[in-house]
Amino acid sequence: MSEGRKRGSRRGGRGKDGRRPLVAALDLGTNNCRLLIASAARNGQLRVVDSFSRIVRLGEGVAATGHFSEAAIGRTVAALKMCAQHIGNHPRVRVRAVGTEACRRAANIDLLLARAKEEAGIALEVISPEEEARLAAIGCAPLVDPEAAGSLIFDIGGGSTETIWMKRDGRSALSAVAAISTSVGVVSLAEAAHGVIDRAGYERMRADMISLFAAVKAQMDGKGVFDCPTHHLLGTSGTVTTLAGIALGLARYDRGKVDGSWHDCADIESVIDRLVSLDVPGRAAIGCVGPDRADLIVPGCAIFAAIHHHWPCLQLRVADRGLREGILRELLARH
Repeated sequence: MSEGRKRGSRRGGRGKDGRRPLVAALDLGTNNCRLLIASAARNGQLRVVDSFSRIVRLGEGVAATGHFSEAAIGRTVAALKMCAQHIGNHPRVRVRAVGTEACRRAANIDLLLARAKEEAGIALEVISPEEEARLAAIGCAPLVDPEAAGSLIFDIGGGSTETIWMKRDGRSALSAVAAISTSVGVVSLAEAAHGVIDRAGYERMRADMISLFAAVKAQMDGKGVFDCPTHHLLGTSGTVTTLAGIALGLARYDRGKVDGSWHDCADIESVIDRLVSLDVPGRAAIGCVGPDRADLIVPGCAIFAAIHHHWPCLQLRVADRGLREGILRELLARH
């Protein structure tokens, strides 16, 4: 454990130097390992002071074998060591590090937890699907349009997809009507395809996802009527931010331009149609996609298309935030 984490675990409020406390959120997903370190800013905002992200593909092969491979664990531990270095560069940091769907599914999770602790000093906590959805909603809630009656927040991950219906009450406060996690994501869906996905393969995948999310829609319908004209979609994940970057015409991804951006869903569907028509090298050549996401973007598109089919809102707001920001906000509220 780094000295920064030790000191951070004992102290709250402002330090002797008058600085605001720092908090860190580490999200170990099926595909990515991502870290944010932040402090509280004015008006309830977060001031990010450091970040790190690396594609580790931890969940590679888990759907088929039920186990993490040695190579995937090695990549992940290397990334966790880098996270520990970033954390150690800042004094008095309170840390919460969580693992999601791949960690929930792998039978040899104890091996990863032990190596993360011993080699990187990171104490990973495997959270439930419900906790993942709750934290994602907290992280994205500031981007729900204050003039809207509510929003469907969705997070397309590597191994699972969270859908959360947030609705305003009579006092305009947001609350979660329903939060559902579905065990399908871009990595698990890509592996199930067993090869390159062409347009015909995409259409089959889209149809399968529409069928799968019909059960989610039915479950939410039991909580009330989702009125599309007064709601909007709010998406977070690499899939959605990539689609937004392409829709904005960015030569390379720019978080400052993507986070909080608004899009007509019809424009996003046009971007999907363009991507589906390309082969993997063609997708990789797009700056916002790149080689690391070229084989995963189409499965993500199929999941987005299914969500839009069942919740056909006209507008999509895109969040380059979510689970990590939810963790940060809770840590700051507590300490």
